[in-house]
Amino acid sequence: MSFRDINSKYLEPGSMWLMIFGIVALCQPWIFVLHRYGATIIVLGLICFLITSHIGPKPFVVEDEVFDVSDHREGKA
Repeated sequence: MSFRDINSKYLEPGSMWLMIFGIVALCQPWIFVLHRYGATIIVLGLICFLITSHIGPKPFVVEDEVFDVSDHREGKA
C-alpha cells in the first residue's frame, strides 16, 4: 500500500472528520475545553485537508490498445 493509497483512504477523510468534529465542539455548550478549542480544531482540520488534497491520486495508466480500422474489411472480422 503506497502513501497515496493511505492518503486517499485515511488522511483526507480524517481531516474532513476533524473539521466536522471542530464544528460540533464549537457549537456544544457542555464541555468547556472542547468549546474553547473548537475553532483551533477546525483550523487544524482545514490545514490538514489542504495538505492532503494537494497530494494527487495514482496516475491512471491506459493500456496501449489501438483499434486499427484497416484490419477490418467492410465490417467483417
